[in-house]
Amino acid sequence: MRTELERTRRVPWRPLEHFAGRSLAGLLLVVGCGLGFGLLLMLVRVEFGPLYDLDHGTAQELNRVISEQGPLVTVLQAITDLGGRPIMLWLVTVAVVGLLIRRQPRLAIYLVVAGAGALFLDPALKLIVGRLRPAVEVALTGSAGNSFPSGHALGSLVAYGALLLVFLPALAPRWRRPAIWIVATVVLLIGFTRVALGVHFISDVIGGWLLGLAWLGVTAYAFRLWRLEVGQRVPHLIEGLEPEAAHEIAPAPDEEKILPKVRLGSAEIITGWVLVFGVLFAFGMLVSYYADDTFVDTVDTAVPRWFAEHRTPALDDFSHWWSKAGDTHAILFVSLVFCPLVLAVWRRWRPVVFLALTMFGELTLFLATTRAVDRPRPPVENLDGPMPTASFPSGHIAATMCLWVAIAVLLWPRTGRVLRWLAVTAAVIMPLGVAVSRMYRGMHHPSDLVGAMLLTGLWIGLLYWVVRPNADVAAGNEPATLPDDDTVSAELETAGRR
Repeated sequence: MRTELERTRRVPWRPLEHFAGRSLAGLLLVVGCGLGFGLLLMLVRVEFGPLYDLDHGTAQELNRVISEQGPLVTVLQAITDLGGRPIMLWLVTVAVVGLLIRRQPRLAIYLVVAGAGALFLDPALKLIVGRLRPAVEVALTGSAGNSFPSGHALGSLVAYGALLLVFLPALAPRWRRPAIWIVATVVLLIGFTRVALGVHFISDVIGGWLLGLAWLGVTAYAFRLWRLEVGQRVPHLIEGLEPEAAHEIAPAPDEEKILPKVRLGSAEIITGWVLVFGVLFAFGMLVSYYADDTFVDTVDTAVPRWFAEHRTPALDDFSHWWSKAGDTHAILFVSLVFCPLVLAVWRRWRPVVFLALTMFGELTLFLATTRAVDRPRPPVENLDGPMPTASFPSGHIAATMCLWVAIAVLLWPRTGRVLRWLAVTAAVIMPLGVAVSRMYRGMHHPSDLVGAMLLTGLWIGLLYWVVRPNADVAAGNEPATLPDDDTVSAELETAGRR
């Protein structure tokens, strides 16, 4: 029988034994992926007969079958975009900034290193291998550059895999394995779409996966060694990279309920939406068809005509770019930047829900009203050409106004004087600039602007009353701040000396 002293001496070695066993298995996996990628690369370079036939035969057959299915092509293109560089860069950038706000610089460094490696490996290897893309009968999507390895397969595996390792601790243990399966399914689907859309061979996708697994394994192993060097235990991968950070990386760890009364709030929002639509419809019909020979009719006719008479090439270009501030891409971009920042800083979903409901309500109210009223565009040259929607209300102006007013509402009680007034200034300048640009380009009447103002005021007022987006501030919620200690700097310095 072992003595108590022997058992005590053996306890400190148990974590190291576990680490050694896991590290050996991980090392074998990384080496296996690397060897598999090297073998596949060699077969591709020498145009190995069976692999060549499989690649080209599959590409042609899938293209023949899928090109005849229009809706399926649309679905595949949407899935493949999940592995595109814009979405990958957005996800990693937002996560890195959020981790820095939440005082987790080590995890942020890991994401930067993992993402940067994938970003550089893809074009470098494509340039070295120089394999041409499949030549299919029907081009289902555009893609430039060489073919091997698949950048979508490599990038999606590394990006989604690294994000999964970072944020696994924030999930309850029962949800971690399902999360792994979901991420694996997304990565597999992205790889399949690259072959199905005819922009990659099967071997390109498999090569991207093998290289991605190898790089993800190397970076995860390096991070685990970093933990060991600073005296922290090395967890099982199912726990994530930094289990101690679970509370800090959870989106809203202290928020009990997003909305206090979900059913009542939902009923109030739906009822309010109907009432706002009724007001917009009534006003739109009035100014569109029952205001002839009135002051409103005079202004709606004179203003677009005056702008049309004073157009210049320089103003045409300027108004074009300012109008872009109110289109779908710009609104979505600002929302996708602002919402994660608000969530990271104030650790609450409610402000995010407020902004999301604001923009969703604006979109649905605009589409319903413009379809119901069906007002013609001003009788001048429309510089943006025929549009799929009618004139009342202005979707560009309403979207810009709702977005920046909602941001100002959220930031007013949460920030200092400078940011507060910058938000208010943006809530005035941005919609005003878009409104002038849209009327200058002959796309809207002045009363369309009034309709957008009605939509914004009524809808945001309703949501503010129901959602109470700043209730957490009144309850004493404080924003996340940068760390006051230099623990991470000391760890970096120590690791560098070693």
